[in-house]
Amino acid sequence: MTPPRPDRPRRPARRLAALATAVACLVAACSGGDAAAPEDAPEDAVTPDDTEADLADRDDPLPVVTPTPRTMRWLGPDVPVPPQVAVRPSPGVDDATLAAVTEALTAAGATDVAVEDAEGAADEARGDDRPALTVLVGGVDDEPLAEALAGARLEVPAELPAEGYALAAYGRSDGTGTIALAGADAAGTFYAAQTLRQLVADGAVAGVGVIDHPAMRHRGSVEGFYGSPWTTEERLDLLAFHGRFKLNTYVYAPKDDPYHRDRWREPYPADRLAELQRLVEAADANHVRFTFAVSPGVSICYSDAGDREALVAKLRAVHELGVRSFSIALDDIDPETWHCEADRAAYGGPSTAAAARAQADLLNHVQEAFVDASPGVEPLQMVPTDYRGTDDTPYRQVLREELDPRVEVMWTGRFVVPEEITVDDAAAAAATYGRPVFVWDNTPVNDYPATEGRLVLAPYDRREPGLSAHVTGIVLNPMNQAAASKVQLVGAADFTWNDEAYDPARAHRAAAEHLAGGDPGTVEALLAFFDLQNLAPTSLVSGAVSQPQAPRLAALLDEFRSAWASGDRRGAIDGLRPHAERIAAAPEVIRAGVTDPAFVADCGPWLDATALWGQALVTTLDGLAAGVDGDAAAADAAFATAAGLVEQASAIRTIPGETRPEGPVRVGDGVLDEFLEEARGLV
Repeated sequence: MTPPRPDRPRRPARRLAALATAVACLVAACSGGDAAAPEDAPEDAVTPDDTEADLADRDDPLPVVTPTPRTMRWLGPDVPVPPQVAVRPSPGVDDATLAAVTEALTAAGATDVAVEDAEGAADEARGDDRPALTVLVGGVDDEPLAEALAGARLEVPAELPAEGYALAAYGRSDGTGTIALAGADAAGTFYAAQTLRQLVADGAVAGVGVIDHPAMRHRGSVEGFYGSPWTTEERLDLLAFHGRFKLNTYVYAPKDDPYHRDRWREPYPADRLAELQRLVEAADANHVRFTFAVSPGVSICYSDAGDREALVAKLRAVHELGVRSFSIALDDIDPETWHCEADRAAYGGPSTAAAARAQADLLNHVQEAFVDASPGVEPLQMVPTDYRGTDDTPYRQVLREELDPRVEVMWTGRFVVPEEITVDDAAAAAATYGRPVFVWDNTPVNDYPATEGRLVLAPYDRREPGLSAHVTGIVLNPMNQAAASKVQLVGAADFTWNDEAYDPARAHRAAAEHLAGGDPGTVEALLAFFDLQNLAPTSLVSGAVSQPQAPRLAALLDEFRSAWASGDRRGAIDGLRPHAERIAAAPEVIRAGVTDPAFVADCGPWLDATALWGQALVTTLDGLAAGVDGDAAAADAAFATAAGLVEQASAIRTIPGETRPEGPVRVGDGVLDEFLEEARGLV
């Protein structure tokens, strides 16, 4: 489904000779023999003899890159980044990619990053005139990139999948270095630049070769929650974040935007269109597919030509802004209610099957009248009314038989908020809808009663590796708190890019490292804070969970109880105290060290409460220590102080108007609070 690349001009003979050299290198590498340039190779060809790569010389761990690349190996020593670096882009490389490259090199210590004309620079004599470090940026089939990759002995597939890329960083015997960032398409080149950011450390770029591409076509988020929609600035920030972590999809579907749902027939006012225009442009710059969703099911008359035209007109208006991906959301409506008598006449009495026929007619009309008539528009997406579960139903039977097979169907899993999504679940759902499903994953969304007063900062987990073979993609429905949602979005980026290699704990730490700018102390403070917001509810009513609250703290408390029960009371206290002090100090460390001010703002009430709960835990340990020493008065005073801190913490509430539902802030509930109550009875 990737559009063909534009035709390129015929390659000069000199370039063809260079490419032949590259091919010869690859053939030799594949056959295991020594590669050498032919005698008539041009003087500017890169050959394997230029490199210092010796794979046997490096057995240290490879750098951690998120999302996890499909293949990465050492090429040789790390490549130092000198003050002056030459960047040579192929024609058509976009500004956002060059900006990412420049930022990565500057972070490594470069003070003069010169972006040169690729064609002119390619004709320079190399050797003594070669820059200390050259960064080549372009497509995998551009000759300078092909030569450089061949010099690195990377076996790039003849047809690298869409959004894929190859990266090589290596030095030569003359002391110069090359970094090649080569994409299968513009997005792939951009993603190579994002990987480069993560390979920078201590003034150098890791000497690695990477060949990579995503497992899923759709990767990202759907702003589909109830409650206060994100602001334009929050969305712009999230779009930049999406680009950095190779997330390519953002679905605009805020339930409380009146023009999205309740007043769907009405055109957006000029000021709102201007905001959408900013978002579309930012999405394009970050290689994110901006998907505009409209939810007409609350009032549409499916058979009415006027309503159909109003819907198409709504899509055309944002199409003019540059939107090329569209979704019709028909969720959270009563499928057995008609909004006009004409639908009863056209489809019969209200029923789920009749609703499916009406919806299939509407969607087929939009596909044919709008999508097919608009070059470059992606296949239409839809959220069905029956969007959860794996059982076949009369509704799904009609969609399977009557809905245009090109329309993509979204699905939430076995439940609205499933505790897990398995390969078998996805395969069963696909059979009922008659096509692979596109997963709308309701995590870490916190707009329902079981999430009152909560952030959901657990790792993205309990999604089965292998889903990439059965779904077209996954988008997470985030929290009202946009920046705090980045914690799980990092995990989703890792999983949807390479689900077979996914490690939830690794992705969770990667999220902390991103927010902390790599500072180790801030990372540990964030992980302690995340642990206290680990509860991941799944039930809209009962509060059943897929991930437990505070598993790290709970394990330490179990160790405390075991030591205390064995008689090692001082050891129990001393063993728990470091983590108690870490919790108490975490909010201050996070506020000082996190590089994302929006994250700190989102988490403000929870940070305030955590500081109090953490100090209550430390003070409780002081009380236990006093009790062990036989000082009952000091123990009682400490427990009283701790109780006062708990009372203060319990009075903190969510930010009014920011969260639905509002309520008291919860921190480690069911674990920390129960231990503090239990501890008072231990001495």
